[in-house]
Amino acid sequence: MTKAFEILGTPKEGQVLIVVDHASNHVPDKIDLGISHDFLGDHIAYDIGVAKIAALMTQGNSNIAILGGVSRLVVDLNRYPDEEKVIPAISDGVHITGNQISQIERQKRLDEYFHPYHAEVKKLVSDLKPALILALHSFTPTLRSNRNIDRPWEIGVMYNYFETAAKLAVQYFEQEGLIAGDQKPYSGKELNATMNRQAEAFNVPYTGVEIRQDLIGDALGQKHFADILLRTCDKIRTGLASGD
Repeated sequence: MTKAFEILGTPKEGQVLIVVDHASNHVPDKIDLGISHDFLGDHIAYDIGVAKIAALMTQGNSNIAILGGVSRLVVDLNRYPDEEKVIPAISDGVHITGNQISQIERQKRLDEYFHPYHAEVKKLVSDLKPALILALHSFTPTLRSNRNIDRPWEIGVMYNYFETAAKLAVQYFEQEGLIAGDQKPYSGKELNATMNRQAEAFNVPYTGVEIRQDLIGDALGQKHFADILLRTCDKIRTGLASGD
């Protein structure tokens, strides 16, 4: 594992590329976020459960995954590099006091973690020409900063302009007995930076997926959803090839 990313699986042209921006809660020793260590096990630090799902999806088949190597409190890989929130000052009501840093320090973090990760994603897309990109995330059932927000799904999809694969995903998730739909309270129209840059910009089909974290907090749930996603990705690929 590099400081910026980890690659799982064996690269092969035409496979499914799984992109996991928020896989890790790792904070390098040289960075002091100014928050309790307890928050590193919280959803503000990483997408709980998804790294294990990605690992399962790359075992014994031709999928490949790239996992972000640091916590999104260090740098949020699913942002644009010039966004203020790429190094968050606050996350779900928690003030990240250690992120009150100079522009020089911000640029150092981007150069060390953000840009190498995105350069590798771009290289994988260019070299492997994936049949489908799966952007894998998870979400908390409730937000501490606003407990009235409706989060109705077990699994939600994210997309911006390229909606075909995501719409197929919802159809297939419902066939699996899941409560699924366009992710709420935000959508890919608002929060889709990695897929905008790495999939839509290169005309590569993709779907963003967010799984409810309490469903994938243990090995049994992770295996269950890895199997569902493997079946779903195969169906999406078939659907895209047939023009459905």
